[in-house]
Amino acid sequence: MSLAIPTPQAVSKQHKAFLRKLYLAHLMDDERHNILSLNRLTGMPRRTLQDAIAAFEDIGIRVEFVQDGSRNNSGYYRIVTWGPISSAWVDTHITEIEQQIGVADNNAASA
Repeated sequence: MSLAIPTPQAVSKQHKAFLRKLYLAHLMDDERHNILSLNRLTGMPRRTLQDAIAAFEDIGIRVEFVQDGSRNNSGYYRIVTWGPISSAWVDTHITEIEQQIGVADNNAASA
């Protein structure tokens, strides 16, 4: 099944939020990330990141915070399950997802 990703002009706010969740889950599945590292990597505001992660359950993705140290915020997020989402599809379409949410532009500017 192929899911066409619309042009940036045609992306609704809801669709962009959905793609942002997929993108963040992809990052968490590949490496250990916390809010600070995701903020540095993506350029997304902390509040946006927190809201997106809190809403993962809305699309069936389960995530947990793994405590790794004595401080409350010492640790990283780990994907428990992708639920109905195909992580392989996300891997295949990550470049288009980055373009749709504007992260590719941020990464190019910071490189």
